[in-house]
Amino acid sequence: MSTFAEYAVSALLLVGGAFTLIGAIGLARLPDFYTRLHGPTKATTVGVGAIVVSSVIYFSTLGRGIGIEEVLITAFLFMTAPVSANFLAKAAMHLGVKTTENTRGQTWDQ
Repeated sequence: MSTFAEYAVSALLLVGGAFTLIGAIGLARLPDFYTRLHGPTKATTVGVGAIVVSSVIYFSTLGRGIGIEEVLITAFLFMTAPVSANFLAKAAMHLGVKTTENTRGQTWDQ
């Protein structure tokens, strides 16, 4: 494996791990359902995507070619995470899940 590929895989693994950690911390620390929804869907999608891309680079430089499984995992992840987040947010809106007091864009019942 070339030195450039090793650096690229290392950098993508670090970036992916950092984004995944930030998403997990956001899930635990943010105050209400709607803000907690952003952590796993945004940051973790980028984090897992970077990890899978590093796997593609690693195995393609070993001479095994680009694995179709890794490409399909990445495509499935990037297509399903925003859709599922949208469904969860709409379901929460229909159920009347409340937000915290200082959430912007809030409508007040009078």
